[in-house]
Amino acid sequence: MYLYNLTLQRATGITHSAHGNFSGAKLQELVVSRGKTLELMRPDPNTGKVHTLLTTEVFGCVRSLMSFRLTGGGKDYVVVGTDSGRICILEYNAAKNSFERVHVETFGKSGCRRIVPGQYLAIDPKGRAVMIGAVEKQKLVFIMNRDAQARLTISSPLEAHKTNTIVFHIVGVDVGFENPLFACLEIDYEEADNDPTGEAAQKTQQTLTFYELDLGLNHVVRKYSEPLDEHANFLISVPGGNDGPSGVLISSENYITYKNLGDQPDIRCPIPRRRNDLDDPERGMIFVCSATHKTKSMFFFLVQTEQGDIFKITLETQEDMVTEIKLKYFDTVPVASGMNVLKTGFLFVASEFGNHYLYQIAHLGDDDDEPEFSSAMPLEEGDTFFFAPRPLRNLVLVDELESLSPILHAQIADLANEDTPQIYAACGRGPRSTLRVLRHGLEVSEMAVSELPGNPNAVWTVKRRFDEEFDAYIIVSFVNATLVLSIGETVEEVTDSGFLGTTPTLSCAQIGDDALVQVYPDGIRHIRSDKRVNEWKTPGKKTIVRCAVNQRQVVIALTGGELVYFEMDPSGQLNEYTERKEMSADVVCMALGNVPMGEQRCRFLAVGLADNTVRIISLDPNDCLTPLSMQALPDSAESLCLSEMGGTEGRDGEVGVKGQLYLNIGLHNGVLLRTVVDQVTGDLTDTRTRYIGSRPVKLFRVTMQGGEAVLAMSSRTWISYYYSNRFHLTPLSYDTLEYAAGFSSEQCPEGIVAISTNTLRILALEKLGAVFNQVAYNLEFTPRKFVVHPESGMMILIETDHNAYTEDTKSQRKVQMAEEMREAAGEDEQDLANEMAEAFLTENLPEATFGAPKAGSGMWASCIRLINPIDGRTIQVINLDQNDAAMSVALCKFPHMDPTSTFCLVGVAKDYQLSPRSVGGGSIHVYRIIHGGTGLELIHRTAVDEIPYAIHPFQNKVLIGVGKLLRLYDLGRKKLLRKCENKHIPHIVVDIKTIGERIVVSDIQESVHWVKYRRGENQLVVFADDTTPRWVTTTCILDYSTVAVADKFGNISVVRLPTNTNDDVDEDPTGAKSLWDRGLLSGAGQKANCVSVFHVGETMLSLQKAALIPGGSDSMVYTTLSGTVGMLVPFTSNEDHDFFQHLEMHMRGENPPICGRDHLSYRSYYYPCKNVLDGDLCEQFNTLDPAKQKSIAEELDRTPAEVSKKLEDIRTRYAF
Repeated sequence: MYLYNLTLQRATGITHSAHGNFSGAKLQELVVSRGKTLELMRPDPNTGKVHTLLTTEVFGCVRSLMSFRLTGGGKDYVVVGTDSGRICILEYNAAKNSFERVHVETFGKSGCRRIVPGQYLAIDPKGRAVMIGAVEKQKLVFIMNRDAQARLTISSPLEAHKTNTIVFHIVGVDVGFENPLFACLEIDYEEADNDPTGEAAQKTQQTLTFYELDLGLNHVVRKYSEPLDEHANFLISVPGGNDGPSGVLISSENYITYKNLGDQPDIRCPIPRRRNDLDDPERGMIFVCSATHKTKSMFFFLVQTEQGDIFKITLETQEDMVTEIKLKYFDTVPVASGMNVLKTGFLFVASEFGNHYLYQIAHLGDDDDEPEFSSAMPLEEGDTFFFAPRPLRNLVLVDELESLSPILHAQIADLANEDTPQIYAACGRGPRSTLRVLRHGLEVSEMAVSELPGNPNAVWTVKRRFDEEFDAYIIVSFVNATLVLSIGETVEEVTDSGFLGTTPTLSCAQIGDDALVQVYPDGIRHIRSDKRVNEWKTPGKKTIVRCAVNQRQVVIALTGGELVYFEMDPSGQLNEYTERKEMSADVVCMALGNVPMGEQRCRFLAVGLADNTVRIISLDPNDCLTPLSMQALPDSAESLCLSEMGGTEGRDGEVGVKGQLYLNIGLHNGVLLRTVVDQVTGDLTDTRTRYIGSRPVKLFRVTMQGGEAVLAMSSRTWISYYYSNRFHLTPLSYDTLEYAAGFSSEQCPEGIVAISTNTLRILALEKLGAVFNQVAYNLEFTPRKFVVHPESGMMILIETDHNAYTEDTKSQRKVQMAEEMREAAGEDEQDLANEMAEAFLTENLPEATFGAPKAGSGMWASCIRLINPIDGRTIQVINLDQNDAAMSVALCKFPHMDPTSTFCLVGVAKDYQLSPRSVGGGSIHVYRIIHGGTGLELIHRTAVDEIPYAIHPFQNKVLIGVGKLLRLYDLGRKKLLRKCENKHIPHIVVDIKTIGERIVVSDIQESVHWVKYRRGENQLVVFADDTTPRWVTTTCILDYSTVAVADKFGNISVVRLPTNTNDDVDEDPTGAKSLWDRGLLSGAGQKANCVSVFHVGETMLSLQKAALIPGGSDSMVYTTLSGTVGMLVPFTSNEDHDFFQHLEMHMRGENPPICGRDHLSYRSYYYPCKNVLDGDLCEQFNTLDPAKQKSIAEELDRTPAEVSKKLEDIRTRYAF
């Protein structure tokens, strides 16, 4: 079985972020790592919307990421530390829209190893050197410089190794232009390692060590080291040189400390705590991430605690000595894995889990009434300051980037009856969890909707002058009239525009410098800027049936298939070309492209005829109106659109890449064709087809992100656009539309105006590049699993959080703390204390923003939620007791007990301690689903002695994995009755699936076991298992003998039983024979074969065999913790497999991964990659430069167009 891996939705969780001017323009950009991809994003300084410029797969694991610029440079480079054993320096090339490797220097083995650098990166703030460090022992310093051509150069590595040393963090210290200095948090474990009593390990202190790079001697010296009192978790570099006092801030548990070399005394300040916090009072508080902002006159740090509170830190100095640290509560945002303050006044927050945010910093919080805490304030050792969290005051949310990370469970089903299945994903963590419904499509923002006096049949927008930025009029055509609306603050009707209002309009446009043209059935009306009107009337009884207009040309088709061509002359007159052209059949549609920059005319006219052909006709003065080429169509054309796509704009005087000219053809039968038009000869080549709906396809040209895009309207509206180096054809998640035009105004610079029945709608598409449109419904705790009740379509979801309180425990703790407040107050302060206690009890901060209180380890909160997945209404919530954790859920039927009902079984763990693992038992709660799926009623609970991790119905009974035991239960009146058990699963049963008589049981670390239930002996017998250990997270049965297994380390394997497998293995009930007949490797006597293996690189928690498009073939869809949705699809022919195998081989050679990891070894991280081809690598073919594309295509005996067509075909056959 050969498979092809496709990513539908790339990872959305962010692991690292850095900011800078990567494109060289004076624009602030962000580069973020999403595990195994790098993405460059640009927040628009005017609107605050974040646009993705580029996403690149690195086929490696990004461990660290920073930006740096050489001294005096104007452009930032990206330094990436990956698992490739190489340091990689990338530069963004704006003209090609790609990252280019500047340097890749090898220093060690590949893989994420303890002693191979790559985990930590530190940059000298002046851009002279970079240090790359490992978790243990090795640190290397590279010197950066320029050569005579101003290109970046890199030195050979200088070693700063120290054995038996674990490193926690590294930063570059700002020392101006003195020798570069790096600060490291280290711990030396040599004594602890050699001491058998373990006392030394208790006493070992962390040290802060400074390494100096001596530029004169060209080597690194360990300059200074001092032990630290508290255990620190990261360092912040303080601006130095002329900008500040230099040194570092050390963030440790409960304290932030400033240290510097020389006479500087240590300054330490406690980390403030929330007043009346429900958290475990013994718990320390740490900062988890920081962002620095520096201008010429001042600097400050924003640091975030693990509860999400951001503090602004400033330093008070006297003659370059720091005298005090000042902290001030700033705002609370979700806990971040990275924060960046941009020079444009934005704060980017890359959340650990859930959506990412871009905030505008509205105030610096200098002059508000928030108390300021200082290290100079007298406090007892161990005491701290208190503050009260509040809603945002200094930050304003401007954009939210949707993130699915982490997806804990997902299911594909068409619960909403929409033909196309939806993906239901349980995402997020804690109080920010959501249930998300993903549909293939682009989200549409509705800007305005207004009713019209009747049902219009067309709409256009025009400007007054060609150089104006925004449109001036919307023209709406009815059956017998034309309405002109002016665009301003509001949209109002105008009568003095010069347009003829008593006739329907066929087309209108802004033409020449400042004139307008209106084409109507009886003629052409040319309206000059001074309101003079020139009319051209149709000859005799003929009328205009079709027309095409652009900025300088008008072409009309008269009845009988006669073409008349007009062109604008330099004086602004419309001149008719001397000859007219008779076509061989009636004209059904025609199109002109936009006039290219610096040219007089569009050279080609496309005409669709009633004889099912489309012709390209030249408009060049030398051979005007001569046919150049034609293409036969499978059905008659409904509309045509010529658009130039795939170009990039030239910036800073550079020449942009010229795009291709495409002819889009919408057919009567709902098919959209896209054909390349040769810009010299006018030949039509390389046709791509997509079926997009049941109605004839109408096409409209609109502008998206500065480029041309095509709207295609059938029973659904689709948009075809070129974005981040590839074509996207995506449906809009919106009602059916009938006609549209591009729209541009101050409020909505790139919108669409469309008509639907009798309404005029102004729409905007902001999330270009998105594959799925998401609807999110909020949950209370982390969702673990869900099942869908098939009869009603309702969803039963179990949510469980560790280190959390249930609602009841929270309110008890609040009452208890309020009592303590009252008791602690003296006689004279009782009233005040009562007031405070009341305020505390009524205060309710939303946990989704402020986080849930941390209860301590071994504390669990859990609930069972019955939810309607279509509208997100929660119908019933059953809260479990404190320290009960719901682990598994399944729907079962027991016809002998109750033939009509469905039962929901939930496996619950009691008093579960994660490390060291201990459990106080478990139980199985049985609920009956009542009122047709709108309620759950508890029947009984059955106690078991381990955690029930897996439940699955089997032949009117139920299989439950209780710890390592596989048991068969039946439903009794008072509890579940145990019928049979098997003790041969090695560790813990984590997943059970059944197909026919076979039961597939997954062990937590020993892959899958095939079990047969033997009725006669009432035994569960393991008759086959796998030869390789796999740490299973989820499985998916593909057929009677094949199962797909996803494991904890990001591999997906397909395992198959040989055809001669015997299910009826004799297991000796006396146990005498089984001592020496346990078969191979002490497991079952028969072994499964591994058919295919592939390393995806992210932990997959759901696998499902499903079709994602109506009428599409089945594929295996997986979702991962990082928010990726991908699929493995089978090849339908050997020829296809052969082609893609060769393409993958050539791509590995011609286009190796950008960060220096070997593609084959990455995809074979744990097991050699077998029988799976990597579609993500193959699809990079479209981003190569044309010469490389040509050479690869020639090796495959194809043209580049045929290769990219095959890539598109395999994608559209199974998905989108």
